[in-house]
Amino acid sequence: MSRRSFGACRSCGATDLVTILDLGRLPLANALLTAEQLSAPEPTYPLELVFCAGCTLVQITETVPPEKLFRKYFYLSSFSETTLRHAEEIATRLVRERSLSKDSLVVEIASNDGYLLQYYKRAGISVLGIEPAANIARAAEAERGIPTLSEFFDIALAEKLRAQGRDANVVHANNVLAHVADLNGFVHGIRRLLKNEGIAVIEVPYVKDLIDGCEFDTIYHEHLCYFSLTALNRLFRSQGLLIHDIEHSPIHGGTVRIFARHGADETPEKVRRWLDEEAAWGVGEAEFYRGFGAKVDVLRQRLLKLLSALKAQGKRIAVYGASAKGSTLLNYFDIGRETLDFVVDRSTIKQGHYTPGTHLPIHAPERLLEEMPDLVLLLTWNFAEEILEQQSEYRRRGGRFIIPVPEVRIV
Repeated sequence: MSRRSFGACRSCGATDLVTILDLGRLPLANALLTAEQLSAPEPTYPLELVFCAGCTLVQITETVPPEKLFRKYFYLSSFSETTLRHAEEIATRLVRERSLSKDSLVVEIASNDGYLLQYYKRAGISVLGIEPAANIARAAEAERGIPTLSEFFDIALAEKLRAQGRDANVVHANNVLAHVADLNGFVHGIRRLLKNEGIAVIEVPYVKDLIDGCEFDTIYHEHLCYFSLTALNRLFRSQGLLIHDIEHSPIHGGTVRIFARHGADETPEKVRRWLDEEAAWGVGEAEFYRGFGAKVDVLRQRLLKLLSALKAQGKRIAVYGASAKGSTLLNYFDIGRETLDFVVDRSTIKQGHYTPGTHLPIHAPERLLEEMPDLVLLLTWNFAEEILEQQSEYRRRGGRFIIPVPEVRIV
């Protein structure tokens, strides 16, 4: 780890930033290619992870313009049964706990294809999605009837909605805070959008799971930040919001869900205990993050050794998951068409495209049964249980999966 000048922290503005891991220059993880684009130059951007000693926020140094990342998007949340169950559970719970009715309004920022808001709509609650990806916003409206604004969320949009009388009883922001360059402005916008008695429910990747689980592949240009509760608490406090509860979930490799409301009251006991636990494991110390790069290098050597041995035996290897994390893994580990034959993915909008950097063709999952490769490298390892169950017939016929993170294993 080293200290260099990267500019200012995205949250607190401090300049005391320490390198955790440098992944070099990589293509944008969700920039899938058409066949016509394969011969054109492919842009790459620096991808370096740093730690802020001022507020404990872990973040990358490069900010790719959001218009490049999110105006056309290839990730549909509703293709994951795990994600849908997770969404339905929280929606059902909040309708009950918050006594929501037809007079209530639930807003989701980065609402994707309506995967979450559909459950509130079914309960008779008014909903509004905010989704900058125009293609995804259209799908939410056409397929689920979710009214969706195809805009980036900021203070100006929050003020506009408030002036229209569309302030919210509940604001959801699932896995979007990490995408935001202006953290303070975004959180301030949430405060303005919330009714006085409203609640904001925010889900973000948890930095301790990232480090403990060697989840380096969750680092890509869309993910600007990786949060601890300590960093979140400082951020939300600075914008007049109080985190009054927190929960941990294994989804996406480890996520925390915080509940925030207006006010600057004393920190609740549960949140205080969590903050104390983070201090104990070293959330504010650069030493905690030391050695992460070495762990990633060991993982790389083990996976490459396994793949090399399998290819030497004449095995055919495919990939499951044209995911962003998969793009990071393949490009940083330099694994491409010399080793892998093709990729399969359930998302119909990804099929027919090619993976960034590695240019592997993407097919429907049925291709596995048609081709019967000997093994499949599972890049969407965060949904391993769900995918292994879906691919029971492939496994029954003798196919096996390689799970690369947090440790390389064959199942």
